[in-house]
Amino acid sequence: MTAALATRPHRSPFQRYRQSLWLLTQRDLRVRYSTSLLGYFWSILDPLVMAAIYWFVFTQVFDRTVGEQPYIVFLLTALLPWMWFNGAVADSTRAFLREAKLIRSTKIPRTIWVNRLVLSKGIEFVASLPVIAVFAIATGAQLHWEAFWVLLGIVLQAVLLVGIGLIVAPLVVFFRDLERAVKLMLRFLFYASPIIYGLSDLPDGLHFWAAFNPLAGIFSLYRAAFFPEQLDWYAIGIGSVVSLAFLAIGLVVFAKVERAVLKEI
Repeated sequence: MTAALATRPHRSPFQRYRQSLWLLTQRDLRVRYSTSLLGYFWSILDPLVMAAIYWFVFTQVFDRTVGEQPYIVFLLTALLPWMWFNGAVADSTRAFLREAKLIRSTKIPRTIWVNRLVLSKGIEFVASLPVIAVFAIATGAQLHWEAFWVLLGIVLQAVLLVGIGLIVAPLVVFFRDLERAVKLMLRFLFYASPIIYGLSDLPDGLHFWAAFNPLAGIFSLYRAAFFPEQLDWYAIGIGSVVSLAFLAIGLVVFAKVERAVLKEI
């Protein structure tokens, strides 16, 4: 792998970074699925099972008063991007510990070890989008021109994930208990984010505070493809500012502790 990351000297730093990022991302995807018989299907099985459970509970067991019809499409349009978020943040807690030897032996920018997780999980997310299309066709959900905003949702989520990853990945090296704390926070954040419900289902007093969860605005961008009334520009605006703030903080934190991390691992 070290030899593969070596690039031609006449290439610009950006080109070398991009090539190394893509090589590491490809390696992650190959390793993840090379020993799996079902491969790609495992990446969509978990969210499908979760969606089936929540669909059953809120449509068959209880009289559902949240979300939109068809509810299974409503669930998947937030559940699939949540899997991207959850997977990237959880893997960031092991980004430097798992690859310690390789990180020390290469001179590529160390931010790449976070960015490659965001990219590989993002590719899995994009590859899972046909699942929504299948359920949309099966349930008769109508696709609207607001589907264009999905691209903005992907960009904002990538920015948010890189920012969080640049904070979490190096700090876990010094505070190992942070890995467990992140898992607990992710569990809380699942229910604090509009996944099984929409922002419009919240009481007026909670809507203001819910917008400070950047996932609220991001998920509304995804849902707008089939549910334009879910588009909440107030939450999107607040979420964009929070996502950019996480990125800025992440870059500062990473720059300050990078040398110490290399010594610690």
